[in-house]
Amino acid sequence: MKFLVLSFLSAFALTSGLAAEKESRFFEMRIYYAAPGKLDDLQARFRNHTVKLFEKHEMTNIGYWTPVTNTESKLIYLLAYPSREAREKSWKEFMADPEWQQVAKETEKNGRLVAKAESIYLQATDFSPAVTPNGAGAQVYELRTYNAAPGKLDNLLARFRDHTVGLFKHHGMGQFGYWVPTEKKDGAGEKLIYILNHKSIEAAAESFKAFRADPDWVKAKGDSEKEGPLTVKDGVQSVFMKPTDYSPAK
Repeated sequence: MKFLVLSFLSAFALTSGLAAEKESRFFEMRIYYAAPGKLDDLQARFRNHTVKLFEKHEMTNIGYWTPVTNTESKLIYLLAYPSREAREKSWKEFMADPEWQQVAKETEKNGRLVAKAESIYLQATDFSPAVTPNGAGAQVYELRTYNAAPGKLDNLLARFRDHTVGLFKHHGMGQFGYWVPTEKKDGAGEKLIYILNHKSIEAAAESFKAFRADPDWVKAKGDSEKEGPLTVKDGVQSVFMKPTDYSPAK
């Protein structure tokens, strides 16, 4: 019996170690707001040049999307690197690459293509699947951001780890990846950012309707919020996205 218990504990430790190592890369989500009338030109530059140059400089292209309702002319994309240090090295070399400098010069003869850019550094949660470009035939992706109530991020992550992830799967939602920001200054890191994939927006609505009515979810939510909500008021944002034609994630 003692041997069996030790074997079980060893196997558990090994499994836990593998789970912790499953997704250890450094991620970056970048959001570009195209200058007026320039989104198509920006996309053409990515399609014909930027994606390949990223690969040349050892950046892993994960996915490129535009919001289904794109009133702000956004391009959202996700890159992965071996580490934060590798990220800095890759971008420094990319920006200094004569090929990129020539491409930038030629494509901006009539003005800049990007009016504003945002960058979010991310690390995968311990319950995130390995992040790969495989979208399992999804037609639409959903970027969801949860802004945790003060001091409640760990509780929010625990609820996802112990309940939500399994219930999402049960209700037919594809799970692309889960992350938290690495920058914690001024509470900026008190977020959970994740991407789901669905067959359609209508399928997403049906899945969430069934999820929210699930007694297991109702109980998990109630138990986890006995001392108050885990997110701030109006702290959950959802953006439906479609992959670009050059996105590895389809």
